[in-house]
Amino acid sequence: MTDGATSVDRGAQSKSVVKVPAVGALFWVIKLVTTGVGEATGDFLAHLSVALAAIVGCLGLAITLGWQLRIRRYSAWSYWLAVLGVAVFGTMAADGLHIVFGVPYVAASLLFAAAVALIFYCWWRVEGTLSIHSIDSRRREIFYWLAVLATFALGTSAGDLTATSLGLGFAGSIVLFAALMCLPALGWWRLGLNPIVAFWCAYVLTRPLGASISDWLGKPSSFGGGLGIGDGTVTLIGLALFVVLVAFVAITRYDAQPSGGLDRQ
Repeated sequence: MTDGATSVDRGAQSKSVVKVPAVGALFWVIKLVTTGVGEATGDFLAHLSVALAAIVGCLGLAITLGWQLRIRRYSAWSYWLAVLGVAVFGTMAADGLHIVFGVPYVAASLLFAAAVALIFYCWWRVEGTLSIHSIDSRRREIFYWLAVLATFALGTSAGDLTATSLGLGFAGSIVLFAALMCLPALGWWRLGLNPIVAFWCAYVLTRPLGASISDWLGKPSSFGGGLGIGDGTVTLIGLALFVVLVAFVAITRYDAQPSGGLDRQ
């Protein structure tokens, strides 16, 4: 389909089908749950074996993201499983950079922030928009998932930076990132902040917030002041909640976007 146009953009899969969900309260809830599960799963696997974590992270990303890229229409299961695959891989990438290569959290955070900025710049230069309501071509979808991957890695490093290097602990990091998340929401609601800017600011911040909540629940009190219920337990609880929430939106089509989107720029 060409959405009324006489030609199809190069690489477009369908100019009237948007393959990402509508953004609402439930979107942010599932996003937080997914980031927490990704953090706990990555840490749990790394504790068993760094090699195992790398294999699972890479395979999970390849399988889930490959499925998402192949389908032609939005599917809650394929989309959120791809986000989960990115979450696990992002945790592995950020932690691997620090643990395996000894890169300090502040340097890793700056590196991933630069990667996010570069992806957004290239995306804007090529497509002229960063709106998630315009993810209707293969090229835009690839830009989108590159941005998601980079923001997840950035969020993991930023969360570890505040919790450990800056000494806030996991509870302090939760308070910090929850407060920071209120800023783009307030800016969009009351101050006329561009909705695309507000969305991506909030999207970046949900990662360290969700990861900090996961770490606070799973890690021992001696490490960041956690509750110590274990990364494996947090993974299982998070996965159960993830399945329930995604099943709900998949059945009800609650988060399906109308064709064409709302905020193209």
